Amino acid sequence: MKDGWWQRLQDELAQAWVVVVKDMKVYYFRPGMIMFGLLMPFFMFFSFSVRREMAVAQGVARLLALTTFFTAAAAGPFIIPLERRLGTYDRLLAAPMSLLTLLLGKTAVGAIFAIGTSAFALLIGVVVFGARIAQPWLLTAGVILGSFSFSALGLIFGSIPTRNPGDVQMPSTLLRWGLLFISGVFIPLAEMGAVARAVAYLSPLTYAQDLMNHAVLGQGLLNPWLDVVVLLLSGVLFLLPSVKLHQRGRKLGY
Repeated sequence: MKDGWWQRLQDELAQAWVVVVKDMKVYYFRPGMIMFGLLMPFFMFFSFSVRREMAVAQGVARLLALTTFFTAAAAGPFIIPLERRLGTYDRLLAAPMSLLTLLLGKTAVGAIFAIGTSAFALLIGVVVFGARIAQPWLLTAGVILGSFSFSALGLIFGSIPTRNPGDVQMPSTLLRWGLLFISGVFIPLAEMGAVARAVAYLSPLTYAQDLMNHAVLGQGLLNPWLDVVVLLLSGVLFLLPSVKLHQRGRKLGY
């Protein structure tokens, strides 16, 4: 019984990895992924950082939070509706693969894209601008957990019953902008009023930014373990409704 359970887990993980490899080859260099996932976080960072006196380490921490957030959340809203239009999504569901396995693979696609983009941003910060990382293990945890959590958030929007990626990108981008502006990315939590800080705690990006501050700057406002737990739980909480919404979409013929 135990061997059968272990073999089933291995098979599911192997199927999820096949989805990851396929999507990486097909979609990573599509214009939509490049625009909304790769370029947007850098545009956002430079737009809100120009003419601001900001230390290199602080800028790197903010850029890492932005790349993790925007890049990871861009995959699901772009890839899934496009696959519905091309018919490949139906073929994947027709295969001997559970919906959860398929969605885990899609989550990993966005997460790996975000991890790679964040690594590129970190490399520029360290090599070009001479930034120093105070706690590398927290940086690793923040990038990985944040990437998977925000990628799972993108899956919720990927469940919208449509075959046009543009119908999904608009509400997805609107929510991400809202979470960005209420979080502690551009206005540190310590400088917020009590009401604004209470609202900021509703955004998972706040905890990703605080964890990046601990990792790069060596200090943050919250306990880093709280940041880790919130990012881990938010990833699970984002994944569960996405499964239900995708099941509903299947019943509607999408």
